[in-house]
Amino acid sequence: MTEEHRVVCHLDRLLAARGLTLVQLSALTGITVVNLSVLKNDRGRAVRFSTLTALCDALACQPGDLFSVH
Repeated sequence: MTEEHRVVCHLDRLLAARGLTLVQLSALTGITVVNLSVLKNDRGRAVRFSTLTALCDALACQPGDLFSVH
């Protein structure tokens, strides 16, 4: 049996703190709203470094602000 991953994405919290929507973040990063939604709702299985870098640049944060392990 495969264990579910324990990585949690905090994109919703970061967006709220910055007053941004997924559509606005998509425009800033070039990442599709669908892919951002997958991350935001903890349905992602992997994240490219280019995606992570774009998110960190747009949100002025570090990877540890975006993700934690539970």
